[in-house]
Amino acid sequence: MFPRTVLAAAAMAAAAMSIAAVAQDNAPPASRAEVKAETKAAEKAGKLTPAGEGATPAERVTTKSTKTRAQRKAETVQARKSGDLAPAGEAEDAKEDKEAQAMHSTKTRAQRKAETRADAKAGKLIPAGEGPGATTK
Repeated sequence: MFPRTVLAAAAMAAAAMSIAAVAQDNAPPASRAEVKAETKAAEKAGKLTPAGEGATPAERVTTKSTKTRAQRKAETVQARKSGDLAPAGEAEDAKEDKEAQAMHSTKTRAQRKAETRADAKAGKLIPAGEGPGATTK
């Protein structure tokens, strides 16, 4: 019986909230001209979010740089020479991939072939066409 009481109370609370929301919405809707005027005012004030994935108005930076372009370029060149620049994009991943590719096997080709033959005799190899991703007809 307790769950029914709780359910009834929740339903009554939801109904009360919707009645309050309807009471607040009794103001007449704005005319088309009023909406256009509000939009133009917001656009002039810079409060509209640009279409797409643009920054919201609060995220925009309005301060000007205190350095000239030449000063910034000189600092970048200096940082590049000293190695302080972080690599752009996925350069770190590319370096790791290059290092992994540069690693050489410690076994000769003959040793690898001998292991493969031994695995085949022992039945440890999966026959061609039966491994993961193989299609059956």
